[in-house]
Amino acid sequence: MKHTTLAIAALAVISTSLSAQETEEIKIEFPKPMFIGTPVPAKLPNLETPDPSKIIKSFTAAKGTVNLAKDKEVTSSDPAPIIGDLPLVTDGDADGSDGCFVELAPGPQWVQIDLGASTTIDKIAMWHYHKQAQAYVDVIVQVSDDKEFKTGVTTVWNSDHDDTLKMGAGTDPAYIETNHGRVVDGKKTKGQYVRLTSNGNTSNELNHYCEVQVFGVPGK
Repeated sequence: MKHTTLAIAALAVISTSLSAQETEEIKIEFPKPMFIGTPVPAKLPNLETPDPSKIIKSFTAAKGTVNLAKDKEVTSSDPAPIIGDLPLVTDGDADGSDGCFVELAPGPQWVQIDLGASTTIDKIAMWHYHKQAQAYVDVIVQVSDDKEFKTGVTTVWNSDHDDTLKMGAGTDPAYIETNHGRVVDGKKTKGQYVRLTSNGNTSNELNHYCEVQVFGVPGK
């Protein structure tokens, strides 16, 4: 019995050691704060109360995890943005200053990132326009291997509490945009395409993206 206990303890130590070697801490790089002007009061029934202690600044992931979205192709329901160009969404720069974001037409609009290969997604970090305090409406983040998002779609974030967009009612909160953006759990979903939808914001009906980063180990 004593030898069995020692063997189990030894295996536990080895397992812990291997686990430590197979994971690493991924730190999110945040842009500088950009609040200017007088905020328009945000009034949404599912708006969360800001809590700095809940900001995700880093997370543990499989060794080899990178930003899969960096410089990847971006398409959109609005192929000709009012301001900026779609590649800004995946250029690795989440800054909110002029020239660093895209502005899409009013109403429901989406941007979609082609990761180049199907892979397991750990986290998705997104930054809408954060130069003023506002919340984006009906934010939905989905993953699929289908470029048209007609089959095999997994929703990993949904703040459309009343199903305005007819993609299912969500329970995730709306939130005030800051330079910390929002880090979404990818739920280990496997897919090649990531689509982010929004429906205007509490200041106006336009849609904006500064940056989207998708974290995972590169697929083959």
